[in-house]
Amino acid sequence: MCMFSSFYKFLFIYIFFFRALDKEMANNEEEALPPPPAVVPGNGALIRVRSKKPLETKRFPMARPGLGTKGQRIKLLTNHFRVGVANTDQHFYQYHVSLFNGDGHPVEAKGCERKVLDKVQEIYSGELAGKDFAYDGEKSLFTLGPLPRQSMEFPVVLENVVSAGARSNGDEGDGSPYAKESKRLRRQNRSKMFKVEINYATEIPIQAIASTLLGAESERFQDAMRVLDVILRQNAAKRGCLLVRQSFFQNDPRNFVELSGGVLGCRGFHSSFRATQSGLSLNLDVSTTLIVKPVPALDFLLENQNVTNPNEIDWGKAKRMLKSLRIKVAPNNLEYKVTGLSPKICRDQTFLMKQRNDDGEEQCTELTVYDYFKNYRNIHVRHAEFPCIDVGKGKKPIYFPIELCTMLSLQRYTKSLSSQQRAMLVEKSRQKPQERMNVLTNALRWSNYEADPMLLLTGISIAPSFTQKLVQPTRVENWAIVNFSARCDIRYLTRALIKCAEMKGIVMNEPLKVYQEDPKCRREVALTRVDTILNYMKSDFKNPPRFILCILPEKKNCDVYGPWKRRCLADHGIVTQCMAPPPRINDQYFTNLLLKINAKLGGMNSFLSCEQTIPIVSDVPTMILGMDIWHGSAGQSNLPSIAAVTGSREWPLVSRYGACTRVQSPKAEMIDDLFKPEPNTNKDDGIMRELLLEFYGSTRGRKPENIIIFRDGVSESQFNQVLNLELDSIMEACKFLDETWFPKFTLIIAQKRHHTTFFQASAPDNVPPGTVIDNSICHPKNNDFYLCAQAGMI
Repeated sequence: MCMFSSFYKFLFIYIFFFRALDKEMANNEEEALPPPPAVVPGNGALIRVRSKKPLETKRFPMARPGLGTKGQRIKLLTNHFRVGVANTDQHFYQYHVSLFNGDGHPVEAKGCERKVLDKVQEIYSGELAGKDFAYDGEKSLFTLGPLPRQSMEFPVVLENVVSAGARSNGDEGDGSPYAKESKRLRRQNRSKMFKVEINYATEIPIQAIASTLLGAESERFQDAMRVLDVILRQNAAKRGCLLVRQSFFQNDPRNFVELSGGVLGCRGFHSSFRATQSGLSLNLDVSTTLIVKPVPALDFLLENQNVTNPNEIDWGKAKRMLKSLRIKVAPNNLEYKVTGLSPKICRDQTFLMKQRNDDGEEQCTELTVYDYFKNYRNIHVRHAEFPCIDVGKGKKPIYFPIELCTMLSLQRYTKSLSSQQRAMLVEKSRQKPQERMNVLTNALRWSNYEADPMLLLTGISIAPSFTQKLVQPTRVENWAIVNFSARCDIRYLTRALIKCAEMKGIVMNEPLKVYQEDPKCRREVALTRVDTILNYMKSDFKNPPRFILCILPEKKNCDVYGPWKRRCLADHGIVTQCMAPPPRINDQYFTNLLLKINAKLGGMNSFLSCEQTIPIVSDVPTMILGMDIWHGSAGQSNLPSIAAVTGSREWPLVSRYGACTRVQSPKAEMIDDLFKPEPNTNKDDGIMRELLLEFYGSTRGRKPENIIIFRDGVSESQFNQVLNLELDSIMEACKFLDETWFPKFTLIIAQKRHHTTFFQASAPDNVPPGTVIDNSICHPKNNDFYLCAQAGMI
């Protein structure tokens, strides 16, 4: 799913603070701790000793020491709606749900679970003692108070169910478009039998929420909050929404945003409960996901492939795009899942049609799909020269002419977006603060939570209004220009860029050479264009230039960008800067371009005026780490994840840093190679060793006494893993280098996708940069706060 804000996101910060001690020192509380050595003794070599004692400390988030006092107070609104909980003495009861088909086999097909459980509640209300329940759509069901029995079993019959077997439609012969539909039409009330088993799993006290709000630790708090979020999901599901975790999307064309390529951005909202200092709150925020445009399948393919003539459609690409999407087929509007396309065009594609003669004997007749619809369905297929859509399974295909098929609405689009589509999505997702506030207030009103039976039973009441609260330059010598643009004035651009560089203190020589792309190459694929111009450069230079300025065609998000970057950076190690000059280039454009070039060539664009006087950081050698993991986008679950860690160097500066990356298992949330001892050797090949040695070498042999870690990309449920797995690995890496070295650790978790936003109560503008919110809507005990680090877009 893609999440976009109409203006800036606040950082949500959790802070943890530790002192790394070995077990013996930790047990002797009265023994004075010697200060960590600032300089490596002896010959200055780092001691490489593997710690023999594993760290067994159980760590918890640090409690907030107090509230901020500096700066000017301003009045803000936030998208948290205050929630009251009346029945805190009650318990949620969790039950495990198992669904079986009538033949006793577990239900594998997705989509019918909620319908089955709704039927259970409708038919067996007496057996359930009239209790309402919240169902997560998979294996868990929650009630307020216990059900009459710990194990219950119910038979359920669903009417008008199109099962997997029914959709194979093979009775009239493989390939028959409406093989079993005739039977369905004759027997409108087609039914299917299910068996539902409900078994008691555990009990969750609602008091866990109240205890946490009062600052106490509760092991069942996250479980209780999960139940409340399940109730919100169920509420949205009953209103026909597309559910994407805790984000809900209505089937309303007013919420759709055109992105080209047959893709729409669909606006919805995120809804979840959060514990704050002011009590429980409902966090409501705008959310956006990608869906397939609900248009006729042929029109969808034309848009998706950016062609206007159906004869230009690449049917191989079309097959890959349509597979697993759902369609609605005219004239009966039955829904199917696409499995492929027919091998032949509609006019030539045949299937065996079974019929009975006058004597009652079954006969098979070979028939084309075109003739079938013409003679038996009285439908003239106008596009008989195109393949049919196949909705069958395996060796039992079912073919429908493509012109009868329409894409269903609210289908998530999981393919990668083009650069142009991404830019359009960001641009069209922007909202002014007041507009965003109105959207959220309307979403709360539409959800009608005050009438939800489970929320009523729990004693949940939600306030209808927003929560208010106070609150060095480099030298550019050996460089070249590559021009892929047909309209760019290279002479003017070069003169203006060098002039602007001089004003910024950057010594920038004339480029060694300007390489113009041969116009004949502009119709080639992007990789060929890049390789052609790089081969010209290789023939001119024995050694590659230090830096290349690449001028892209008019569209910045062109196909050349990716191959160019991969060839220059990954294959040749050449620093590049791309630009797509607008029609009018001003000084600000060149300034922004030079800032990027200066940083890439080792210059420093800026530093804090108080950089060498920052409390704690400037007092003793301090290393600042930044940690995050990149995962493949939706639909790319097989791609490996990439872990990246940056570490500051050249203390007392904090604006210089090095970086390490590692490839690890797909979707792994914890960084694996922070500490990586090699088997049967006394070596560590981990990320931390590399960064620590870089810090040590850049600070004249000093080791950090403080290590401040900024960890991005983890949710609250993963805090314990970061605290007790990743932090252990960092400590182990330190002890491996020197077992007598005990730095202090501060772990800060930065969350950007927290869905909390702020608004000025008496002004239409965004909240000023530098704003800190540390009360009212923060955790009742843990040390966290919201930070607006920079000005945002409106």
